[in-house]
Parts: sequence; C-alpha cells; structure tokens
Amino acid sequence: MSKHTYILCPGQGAQHVGMGKDYFNASPAARAVFEQANAVLGFDLASLCFSGPEERLNQTDICQPAIFTTSVASYQAGIESGMLNADDETTYAGLSLGESTALHLAGALSFDDGLRMVAMRGKVMQEAATATPSGMVSIMGADEAQVVALCEQNAEGEVLSPANFNAPGQIVVSGNRMACQRIAAAATEAGFKAIPLKVAGAFHSSVMQSGADRMAAELQNIAMQGLRATVYANVTAQPHTDSASIKRLLVEQIIKPVRWEQTMQNILISAPADARYVELSPGRVLTGLLKKINRRLPIESLATKG
Repeated sequence: MSKHTYILCPGQGAQHVGMGKDYFNASPAARAVFEQANAVLGFDLASLCFSGPEERLNQTDICQPAIFTTSVASYQAGIESGMLNADDETTYAGLSLGESTALHLAGALSFDDGLRMVAMRGKVMQEAATATPSGMVSIMGADEAQVVALCEQNAEGEVLSPANFNAPGQIVVSGNRMACQRIAAAATEAGFKAIPLKVAGAFHSSVMQSGADRMAAELQNIAMQGLRATVYANVTAQPHTDSASIKRLLVEQIIKPVRWEQTMQNILISAPADARYVELSPGRVLTGLLKKINRRLPIESLATKG
C-alpha cells in the first residue's frame, strides 16, 4: 500500500540562475514543460531560468512563472522516473505563488491557464510594487502577538502588517519603505533579529490592492475545474473547497498574510505517521521551514542541481 504523499510547492525567493536545467537535460517530460511554457508566454523563459541574467530572473514578473514552470517540470520528471506516483493519495500545499502550482497539480486548472494566471499575478504585483516604495522585513525570534504590536507601534499611519507566518519565530512583515525601516530598528532594539528582504515591494499587504483588483478581473477569464486532491489555502490554512472560493482566496492572498506555519501544523495533525513529504524544485526553502516546525520530520527534495 502506498504512503500518503504531501507535495510542497515553493514560492518566490526560491529562484536562482540554472534552475531546472538538469531536469530539462535529463527528462523528456520536464523538457516538454519548459517548451510548453515558452510557447504559452511567447518568449524564452527556459533560457532565463538556465542562464539569467540574475537581475531579470529575480524580477517578480519573471520569477513567478519561472518558479511555477520549474516546479511543474520537477514534478513531471518525478512521475516519469517513478519517484512520484500520480495514483498515490496526495495532498498539496504551496507557499504564496506555490499555491497556484499546487492547484494546477491537483487538477483545478490546466498548465496553460495556470501559467498565464501566474504570469499575470507577477506582472500586477510588480506594477503595484513599482507604484509605491515599499518592502518586507523578516523578524526572527518574535511571536505573532509581539510582531503585531511592533507593527502597531511603528506604522505611524502607513501600511505595516504581518505578511508571512513562515515558522516558529520567523515572521515577515510588509509595509511602506519608511515603516519597514522603523520596525527593523524597533525589532532590533527589542532583542529580535530583523532582516530587510530583497524584494520588489510589500507583498501580502494592502500596498498590493491594485494588483489584487486586477487579478480578480483576470480570474474571471480562467476556467477552474474540480479538485482531484486536497489543496491547502494560504489565507485560511484550511483545504480549498469550491471553484468560486478558490478564485476569491487567490485574490485575497495577494493582500493578506500567508499562514504557512499554521498550514503545516494543520497538515501534521491529520497526516499518517508514515507520510511522505516532497518539496518540488527549484530549492529547499520549504524543507528548512518544515524542519523548524518539526525537526524530526523526513522530507525529500526535488531541488534542481543547476
């Protein structure tokens, strides 16, 4: 009897030059995914993944479809090689952008529609970030109540709010640029570690409202199918239900916090003791976060070696 498999799909920040090239060279199934992505997008995404330049690959409008494509390619290579079995009982969860990958793999939308959706998501988020100087700060060592208090104390009328609950003691905040500078200084003074992130803007906050509005309009043109497997939603940390709520939660996710730690805790409560956990390419970010939630948990990685 096969094990229950939990497929974890990475989000923005996992990208690096060379990602997916090993799969492209070794797996016909993965190569077909990259070639299909190039055709859908109308430009050579594969070349940007494999060769950069790094500065362009890191931009939100490129890295989001790049990570989506690389993750799907690694999944298809895993199926092709027999490491993954499409007939196994499988549950999917994805961090931020990775939620779209999870929804595609669970049958909610086709690869073409998923890729177009992700490309649009990256575009509107990049444009919202460009319109308002903003950023994100990772705060290490504080709990949710402490981070919320720091946000309230340092907002000073600007946007400043929790954006990612990644793991115990690892919470990311988003906000206007000066608000981010204030909370970084205040968090450090309070004895926490504050790390400004190299991102285009304040993702998962109200700074992204214009992007969320445009995404809502775009999703009206995307056909959502019934899910073949369970997929967890970032906003609620609970499984998705019907197509209408999937679309609504994908829009809300752009301006609301990603509750990844709570998602993983909810999964672990119901997961069989012998469950498999597999992180898709390109990196091992989710492996690291899961180890902070439960360090004894075995997790396999399909990280690209490129």
